[in-house]
Amino acid sequence: MTWQPQTLPHDHPPVRSGGVGVLLVNLGTPEAPDPESVKRYLAEFLSDKRVVEIPTLLWQPILRGLILTTRPKKSAAAYAKVWTEAGSPLAVITRQQAEAMQARMGAGTDGGVRVDWAMRYGAPSIPDRLDAMMAAGCERVLLAPLYPQYSGATTATVVDKASDALKAMRWQPSLRTLPPYHDDPAYIDALALDIGRQIDALAFEPELLLLSFHGMPERTLHLGDPYHCHCQKTARLLGAKLNRPDLRLRTTFQSRFGRAKWLEPATDTTLEEEAHAGTKRIAIAAPGFSADCLETLEELAMEGKEQFLEAGGEDFAALSCLNTSAAGLDMLETILRRELSGWI
Repeated sequence: MTWQPQTLPHDHPPVRSGGVGVLLVNLGTPEAPDPESVKRYLAEFLSDKRVVEIPTLLWQPILRGLILTTRPKKSAAAYAKVWTEAGSPLAVITRQQAEAMQARMGAGTDGGVRVDWAMRYGAPSIPDRLDAMMAAGCERVLLAPLYPQYSGATTATVVDKASDALKAMRWQPSLRTLPPYHDDPAYIDALALDIGRQIDALAFEPELLLLSFHGMPERTLHLGDPYHCHCQKTARLLGAKLNRPDLRLRTTFQSRFGRAKWLEPATDTTLEEEAHAGTKRIAIAAPGFSADCLETLEELAMEGKEQFLEAGGEDFAALSCLNTSAAGLDMLETILRRELSGWI
């Protein structure tokens, strides 16, 4: 008897292999700025045990009975203020970042890389995009959570979701994860360049640059989460790189939720304190966000401005995130190519 190679059925699609992919991942967004869409999004987001570290039996009745019956309407109104014709700002910008990286990395050429994007909560989902990448022949995938500062509630839950997806795959890709880049020179340089450019373009000279990071419950710090330390280090390195002795810097934390004690000082409280203390001109930046979203466009640029002006401030500017700026895309390409080393 002689060995015969196996052949696939005629209706079986050709098997692709040998490719390299990058999956950019950001937090997530509702599919539309309406209460039903927001409710679905919040149900998924707030059911993540890394996001809300309260025992399920205690938390789910609160979530289902109170939060999901009251918060979606309010949040939908906030989303409606920033929604674009192309959709949610976070999804639009993340897609544009992926498209820009695709153009720079040249899929289909020798050494080319397929670049895709996903949302941790909502669509497109991580499992769906990993399936698509495998179908396209990507046997090696760099999972790239777009969170400069590591937190269990952000970076780790992206890895969790990707791991869950791998469990369902018979043929798994090899996976690498982009490390946090809070102190990466490429990131600090990009922030300093882009923030400096925006400050120079303002019609006023700010006295204070407020660096607002997303908040976390204070207990996460005591449990060993490095997020607070990463934020503080980013702020320190950024201040040194900006090198503007006449510009005062402060680091704050935004988006408090619930009754637990959160990282301080709080952004909203600080804005009012500064105005009451006589500060008249403020610029605010959000270095922890890789793309503008509800928290920057509505919470900071709209609510923050209103708080500051009503408390006695005169000039307020919310600076854009790195988004698809030249500095931001150069930085993203630099760190992705470094982590792809040996694969391309």
